[in-house]
Amino acid sequence: MIGESWVTTTVDKLEEWGQNNSLWPLPFGTACCAIEFMSVVSSHYDMARFGYEVVRFSPRQSDVMIVAGTITDKMGPTLKRIYEQMPDPKWVVSMGACACSGGFYRAYHVMQGIDEIVPVDVYVPGCPPTPEGLMYGILQLKEKIKRDTRRRLKEKRADSDDSGSAAA
Repeated sequence: MIGESWVTTTVDKLEEWGQNNSLWPLPFGTACCAIEFMSVVSSHYDMARFGYEVVRFSPRQSDVMIVAGTITDKMGPTLKRIYEQMPDPKWVVSMGACACSGGFYRAYHVMQGIDEIVPVDVYVPGCPPTPEGLMYGILQLKEKIKRDTRRRLKEKRADSDDSGSAAA
């Protein structure tokens, strides 16, 4: 007979754990950085150990958008529309000098950083960034998600405490 096992936790803690350990990236690659992204999700670097394994190509199935490469002004509205199609909570990683700041393209038609149109959670510098640099950025995103989730849960508890005391 197999013994019984018990796990005690709250739904909030379970949600935090699941959210932080199963990120589904949506690559928006337009240049050299997209090639580096492909190497990071290969077996050599094993991003699955960070809960970052299932690459999705549908914004409705993703929670992390990785923008890798040059974004022109003409591409901007498409990038924003794809971001808006992602379900909440959602995060954005700006990968490479071009996505972060326009790179060496100081031209009228190149966006000088994607933070002009979508909120960016993590910037990964480099031209192109190393796979280790992107992995470090992903780990920083996981820490940010953990902090944000805890803050959101505290606010939710405070709101429920306030509504409970107001009703009394």
